[in-house]
Amino acid sequence: MASSDANPARPAPGLRLCALAEIADPGARGFRFREGQKLFAGFVVRRGDTVRGFVDSCPHAGWPLSALDDRYLTRDGCHILCAGHGALFEMDGACVAGPCAGDRLTPWPVEARDGDVWTA
Repeated sequence: MASSDANPARPAPGLRLCALAEIADPGARGFRFREGQKLFAGFVVRRGDTVRGFVDSCPHAGWPLSALDDRYLTRDGCHILCAGHGALFEMDGACVAGPCAGDRLTPWPVEARDGDVWTA
């Protein structure tokens, strides 16, 4: 089990996060969960009916990617942006520019089902 999986605040599979329509297309939405002193932060990006989830942590510095709620994408909606140092990530989580080029965001399994977004 990976260390991020050991976080007791990480939601179990099968939790409804939101309606798919609550995430812009393209767009993103952040989620926070707390269990005691532990916090899990994740976000979901959407393009059409496709959603992908990631742990909200820059692979270069470990800080959250967005300084503002739900502002994870570049203005054109083509890339995920790290607000801390401007790194750019493809929608699949691969870093293509910045100090973490070649690294990847940590996946957080989610799925779109019956018009809703769920943890998987």
